[in-house]
Amino acid sequence: MLIVKDLKYRYDGITYEYNLELDRGEIASIMGGSGSGKSTLLDLISGFLKADFGQIIVDHKDITNLPIRDRDISILFQHDNLFEHLSVKENIQIGLKKDKDISKILKELGLEGFEDKKASMLSGGEEQRVALARTLLRGDKILLLDEPFSALDETNRLKMLDLIKKITKEKNLYTIFITHNKEDADLISDKRYTMKDAKLIPSFLIKN
Repeated sequence: MLIVKDLKYRYDGITYEYNLELDRGEIASIMGGSGSGKSTLLDLISGFLKADFGQIIVDHKDITNLPIRDRDISILFQHDNLFEHLSVKENIQIGLKKDKDISKILKELGLEGFEDKKASMLSGGEEQRVALARTLLRGDKILLLDEPFSALDETNRLKMLDLIKKITKEKNLYTIFITHNKEDADLISDKRYTMKDAKLIPSFLIKN
């Protein structure tokens, strides 16, 4: 279980407060207005920010003060830019061992035959699939998504949401998904939370 317990972070005179529980293979969506503190939670879980109070517990292990590199966490942003002059294979292998087999993830994400294609030749949906492949191949247990598909057209966005849901279940991940889109949250979530008045509030549990 992933537990965010009484986590507090003070910034610019505001204290943000977070409580969250997530089982393996579940997706929690977080909604709220711009600047409400949604992305701050991802930064705290990943270790980019240090909490003032509280705990982050993963599989009974307190990771609150662990270095970023030891947290087994992957993040996918809205603009997770690729290196346009590199091929799909080269972009995916950045930060990985060069001999790592990427054929399975390419097949899962519908990227078979794209290995040698330059990133500059990809569509927006293809770029995000390549970025997702690179993220998933890290093999981390927690997947954090900071509105990564909001710039895509509806068809590609829905495809990516279906993929995230499928991969979360198959790989038994903890996935936290930030979005402004209620329909996306309804589609993908097992649990929903809302940031309101600097507090993370549980909405309701969706049975999928």
